[in-house]
Amino acid sequence: MAEARLQAGLVQSKAEIVRLRERMSVGMPTVHKDLSLISLVPKWSDSETAIPLEEFLASTEGAAKIGRWESPDQLQIAVFRLVDPAKSFYNACLELHVEDTTWQKFKEVFRERFKDLYTNQYHFTKLQMVRQAKKERAQEFADRCRELAQKIMCKSQLYNSPAYSLREHMLLPSFVTELTGFLADSRVC
Repeated sequence: MAEARLQAGLVQSKAEIVRLRERMSVGMPTVHKDLSLISLVPKWSDSETAIPLEEFLASTEGAAKIGRWESPDQLQIAVFRLVDPAKSFYNACLELHVEDTTWQKFKEVFRERFKDLYTNQYHFTKLQMVRQAKKERAQEFADRCRELAQKIMCKSQLYNSPAYSLREHMLLPSFVTELTGFLADSRVC
């Protein structure tokens, strides 16, 4: 009786192995993509209140990596998450509607179209004039100053590069001069 059950289990296992081999030979993926991660990609529009384009692209790439999306999926999801005027631009841009459009091409076209129109001097002036808000914590103010400093120089600069060092030297005086709260209290001591 036990031997008959073992024999039946062995036959089922062999049949399952044959089915799995057939699936692999046909090329059916054994790992499925997780499209539920679409919600991690924020909607994006070129407006003052929108997140920066680079953040939108990075979140799309991050969700794609975790969800095992292929490049065409990544591209289509990014398009789904566009809202006006970015959606209008996409709809009017014929070069993005050709069949072999890649994710890289999409990024290039959007970076060119929605690049920062302000000069480095404008961002430098904004950094020099930054003030800590009344109820803003020191760490929040530091993050805001760092974000302004990153707009002055390319974010892709290496940490040990002279440009990174220069950016940090521009950031520090702006942060320290306008910091209120515990640093102001510690100067008294």
